Amino acid sequence: MTEELSTFNLFSPTDYRYSVRALEPYLSEEAYVKYKARVEGALAKALANRGLFSSKIADEIVQAASGVTAKEVYEEEGRIKHDVRALVNVIRKKVSDEAKRWVHVTATSYDIVDTAKALMYREAAEKVILPDMAALEKTWIDLARREKDTLQIGRTHGQHAEPITFGFAFAQYVNRWGNRILKVKEASANLVGKFSGAVGAYNASSLFFDDPEGFERELLKELGLKPAEISTQIVPPEPLTDFTHSIVSSFGVLANFARDMRNLQRSEIGEVGEPFEEEQVGSSTMPQKRNPENFENVESMWKKFLPHMVTMYLDQVSEHQRDLTNSCSQRYTPELLVAFDSSVRRMLRVSKRLEVDRENMRRNFELNKDKIIAEPLYNLLAFYGHHDAHEYVRGLAMESYRTGKSLKELALTDESLQPYLKKFTSAQREVLSDPSKYVGIAAEKTKKLITLWEERLKRADLWAI
Repeated sequence: MTEELSTFNLFSPTDYRYSVRALEPYLSEEAYVKYKARVEGALAKALANRGLFSSKIADEIVQAASGVTAKEVYEEEGRIKHDVRALVNVIRKKVSDEAKRWVHVTATSYDIVDTAKALMYREAAEKVILPDMAALEKTWIDLARREKDTLQIGRTHGQHAEPITFGFAFAQYVNRWGNRILKVKEASANLVGKFSGAVGAYNASSLFFDDPEGFERELLKELGLKPAEISTQIVPPEPLTDFTHSIVSSFGVLANFARDMRNLQRSEIGEVGEPFEEEQVGSSTMPQKRNPENFENVESMWKKFLPHMVTMYLDQVSEHQRDLTNSCSQRYTPELLVAFDSSVRRMLRVSKRLEVDRENMRRNFELNKDKIIAEPLYNLLAFYGHHDAHEYVRGLAMESYRTGKSLKELALTDESLQPYLKKFTSAQREVLSDPSKYVGIAAEKTKKLITLWEERLKRADLWAI
């Protein structure tokens, strides 16, 4: 059977539809087995360094572990019904009789499993996920800089509010996404391993070493990890919970961005558009359709994988020194990471070619530009002494809606307002005449924000990757 046909015989759409090939060396089942074998190899080296056997035997075990395949381990697991012991048996079959007895000595299954998971998730984040997140951040920074002066009507509750710039709207996502990048980086760096045995008290390793904690540190240092300060049979669940939260909360930012862009692509708004290929089909029956499928896809993916966070919270509870209730549920964490990175890459592709219709942005602004002056008018009237400015301007706005007269006209011809209006500066009057100038410091704030995040990413060594 070809690889392509084999792919389509899988059950999860994450595999045959949303897979990220770059993550396969870190998150596939083949990778998971190899990471566990890598930990077994590190154990052999650490034991040899402590003088239990020769470096030649350690090298033999390391070499054997590096050649283990998931197929071999699964075949052995089918026979003995234990995944880690199956791995041990496969390694033992590949080494000399002299070396066999040293494979897995002092270890319990979750010394291997939890350490392997910490290593694979950290490396997946460092090598693929964080660079992809940083690439999207750079693209959004470029868009924010390019559109920093592009007039757009702000919206609250789905209604026109006050003017901003489109770059300012993008700067919000530059900031939120940047903070998530730093959180993912921090959380992945805080993942820990363990080598403290079946109940976390170093029972087995203390048979051989006076300083079993020192042995644990030496072993994990070989893998680039730190040990948990204390563990049971498993590492404390919070570091992995925090890492998962960093991913899921990042997914939420991505989904929010996707929804905003999808709404701006509505036919009656038309301010942005996804790139649309020459031969792309939007509908099986409506040939004219250009649907925002990528934005919709990302929000849909977020809905599917958001509940995994609840699973991680449930996995914080393990009876006494451990039970097996997290064994199945945590096997799905790699799927979350793949789905998330797939969505990051999708948004990167779309954002790089996002179509911005500045004319439609101006048209939408013009629809309600007269009512926009209500906020500056109320604030200025209050500043210059009107005792009930908000209610008075609200009444004028309601009259404007009712009569069709402009709010500006009603205000400027209202005799009771003349003593206050005369006090307005020329710049303040200009806002009433041209509401497009009522954008606060949107452009300046955008420039400041994107400079800030460029510097932060550089300090975090995430700008050049």
